[in-house]
Amino acid sequence: MVTAAAVLTAVLVATVLAGERSGGTGVRVAAKVAASLVFVAVGVLRYEPGHPYDAWIVLGLVFGAVGDLLLALPRGFLAGLVVFLLGHLAYVVAFHTLVPVSSWALEPLAPVILVSGVVVNRLWPRLGKLRFAVLGYVTVISIMVWGAAGTVGPAHAGGWHRLAGAVLFYVSDLFVARNRFVEKRFVNRAIGLPLYYAGQLILAFTVGA
Repeated sequence: MVTAAAVLTAVLVATVLAGERSGGTGVRVAAKVAASLVFVAVGVLRYEPGHPYDAWIVLGLVFGAVGDLLLALPRGFLAGLVVFLLGHLAYVVAFHTLVPVSSWALEPLAPVILVSGVVVNRLWPRLGKLRFAVLGYVTVISIMVWGAAGTVGPAHAGGWHRLAGAVLFYVSDLFVARNRFVEKRFVNRAIGLPLYYAGQLILAFTVGA
């Protein structure tokens, strides 16, 4: 399943990027939705009833797929931002079911705060009315990365995979922000989209682990 999902996602993401280049909206949106459905399908197929972690991760994956669709719409950015924030909150709860927030190590929090602080500082003059919405989003996704780091350890299998998925998702959002608020360029999509789908797919494969 891992190889098939990865190859299919790669083909679909390449199709999305080709659509970005050519301006083919219909193909781009269809391929983007299909790529999102792949990671949702992986999560659903691996889901084991009775495991809270699995349930929350699958919920987060579903929010991600809905957010992808909203971001593909001309005026869907703010709604997409809210839905993605809900997805990150679902991931935070998922990590909490494995290791309570009170037990998350503080050491990983410092670099996350540093990077997020620099990003917000750089973006702040460009955000306009979205300032506090973006600030809230950055706060939640930073907590999500910290939570993933908090699950790394011998007590829970797959901790490094959770952290890798969370970090890839985080970095992909930096390119979304750069494309939206700094400079709209194809390179932002060419880097950000593969990172995003890789991150979501890795998180999907932690379901049932």
